[in-house]
Amino acid sequence: MKLNVLVLGAGFGGLELSSLLSEALGNDLDLTLIDKNDFFFLGFSKLDVMFGKKTSDSVRLFYKDIVKPGVRFHQEEILKIDPETRQVITNKGNYHPDILVIALGADYDQAATPGLMEGGNEFYSFEGAERLRSIIPSFTKGHAIIGVTSTPFKCPPAPSEAALLLDEYLISHGLRDNCAISLVMPFNIPIPPSPETSKALLSTFKERGITFIPNRLVIALDPDRKVAILDDKTELPYDLFLGIPKHRVPAVVEASGMTDDGWIPVEYKTLETFYPNVYAIGDVTSVGTAKAGIFSEGAAQTVAAKLIAEFKGGKHPPDYDGAGTCYIEFGRKMVGRVDVDFLSKDTPTGKFFEPSDTLVGEKQHFGTSRKEKWFGLKD
Repeated sequence: MKLNVLVLGAGFGGLELSSLLSEALGNDLDLTLIDKNDFFFLGFSKLDVMFGKKTSDSVRLFYKDIVKPGVRFHQEEILKIDPETRQVITNKGNYHPDILVIALGADYDQAATPGLMEGGNEFYSFEGAERLRSIIPSFTKGHAIIGVTSTPFKCPPAPSEAALLLDEYLISHGLRDNCAISLVMPFNIPIPPSPETSKALLSTFKERGITFIPNRLVIALDPDRKVAILDDKTELPYDLFLGIPKHRVPAVVEASGMTDDGWIPVEYKTLETFYPNVYAIGDVTSVGTAKAGIFSEGAAQTVAAKLIAEFKGGKHPPDYDGAGTCYIEFGRKMVGRVDVDFLSKDTPTGKFFEPSDTLVGEKQHFGTSRKEKWFGLKD
């Protein structure tokens, strides 16, 4: 008998789970991995594309390259999920697995912020980053705002990284003296679980002339007047707006009836949902970690260990600890790191590692190791 698994979503969580189960079970695995897209990209590569450091083609990893025992990839659109029966209907067929894992991530709702689509830009989607690659060179003077429009949002360091990399870009093009940069964040510090990391970022902002506006959200843009409107009704004029759009579960997940307060609730120790043999991992859940690929990967490791132990009759594996490492671009060829623990203690904690060129190499290895593990590709 084979372990029959259907994984919805081929991001960090879906790829890690598929790889671990294949490695452990080989031909005893019958796993289908479904995603509507034909390629994957590492989240941080969007910033490389956006600022012209890499081409779009160079960061795409195509699912057709996945060759693993017991795993097959299907590019399909998911139309319906019935968690009670574990039936999944797509545009190409019906599935009724023994184990269902939902790893569909978060979608972006630009229309939820009035004026964002007409008068601003977002850089969280691959398409948004590609568009900005041609828009940013036209910004030669004035005020740039990087603004968060809603919580929760993926990769909390990313807005800070965008501000620092924009500073780097403008300096390299001799334009920095003509431009102001502001960062609007909903927190009192950039990275709440790690005061050390936040202190380093705030110090760097001050040193590089970046204005940090804490405890605020951008609730609307007025494209005609070119102003961003904050949640305290403050108005900020802008010439370039880089937005972090509202996040939400995919519509098919919402229609499944699995969500509570917008996200799928899970038993945080095991990532099990309220439905038998149905798991949810990553950004689609309200597990209590930040929404970032590294935490989806960790959740996948927990689910994989549990499924392998149950299939082979092994002992119960460790519970999910909500721990992960985030690399932070400081610009000017310097990368910092923060190791965050969300669940094993009473409050989230983070250990900071100062920016260095050594961490530049470590971050590169992080990317190449996933590329090799999940896709079998070597640089």
